Amino acid sequence: MAVPRQKPGTFTYADYLQWPEDERWELIDGVAYDMSPAPGRTHQRILGALYRRISDVTDLSRCETYMAPFDVRFPEHDAASEEEITTVVQPDISVFCRPERLDERGGRGAPDLVVEILSPSTGYKDQTEKLGLYERHRVREYWIVNPEAGYVIVFRLEEDSPGARYGKPDYYRRGEEIESRVLNGAIPFD
Repeated sequence: MAVPRQKPGTFTYADYLQWPEDERWELIDGVAYDMSPAPGRTHQRILGALYRRISDVTDLSRCETYMAPFDVRFPEHDAASEEEITTVVQPDISVFCRPERLDERGGRGAPDLVVEILSPSTGYKDQTEKLGLYERHRVREYWIVNPEAGYVIVFRLEEDSPGARYGKPDYYRRGEEIESRVLNGAIPFD
């Protein structure tokens, strides 16, 4: 898998807001990653199916489901200004069960559930940089979907562990149901 193109320098969310709207970037700890090219057809088909299934569940709860492009900002502390935020990502799917973490610009703070679908241009980053990012910011569940191999890896935060780390992940194959603590049930994966 290729590593996405990076923009030289260190940036904040305030810088990010000044970039052209027709360009898609993510910032992880101040490093800017190019989000092009657009995802392929298989990626989009899987995204649409999972979004529909997850939002069917969250529509009946206090949680809200969003699909990319949707900015999720990760401040290092609650009082951080937009100029201090150095991480903003656009997960394929993000679920927020705490409405105070949502505003008109997107999410501010960790979603409860994040889904990333691997693609050749973002797969490495999704499995390394974002895995560490989501664990550090206490995203309760992180699903990594591998369309080519036909499986989903689910990382769950072990709330009672020191430093709240992800435990041993579970794997689900195409045709199985993905168990979710955040969604209080199972979501078909086909």
